[in-house]
Amino acid sequence: MTETAPRRAAFLDRDGTLIVDVPYNGDPERVEPVAGARAAVSRLRAAGLALAVVSNQSGIARGILTPAQVDAVNARVEALLGPLGPWLVCPHGPGDGCDCRKPRPGLVLAAAERLGVDPERCAVIGDVGADVQAARAAGARAVLVPTAVTREDEVRAAPELAGTLGEAVDLLLGAP
Repeated sequence: MTETAPRRAAFLDRDGTLIVDVPYNGDPERVEPVAGARAAVSRLRAAGLALAVVSNQSGIARGILTPAQVDAVNARVEALLGPLGPWLVCPHGPGDGCDCRKPRPGLVLAAAERLGVDPERCAVIGDVGADVQAARAAGARAVLVPTAVTREDEVRAAPELAGTLGEAVDLLLGAP
């Protein structure tokens, strides 16, 4: 029997969405999932959505973090939350002009391609406007889960808002 590609996918931002944002964190021991993250991710898996993480990590370009430190933090996230699919990380700084750094769509498009899912069948859940902009530029659905660092203009511009990661999953799964 031939396996078919997943029909839908959810792409998750890491810092501030899956885990509490610790700026430029290179220490796996400092990883703390946001409230309800494990249950929310489990619900996405149970519903059959393919998963990926799309994360800007400019600390690499700034010389604050090594790729190995980012990988170690990502591994800790998966140890706490379970498998999250491919990890797509932009190691560039804001002025590097790459296509992968959110708000550009490169990470979202690459995740969709890796999973074999049309971007229109994907959703991005994130905590800042760059996550929303990347999703929209790629043709994907965007759900913003504001945190203390989310600017008010980003909240106003978001096509969909959720108070928590669990509520964002409710939106994706069509729960009341």
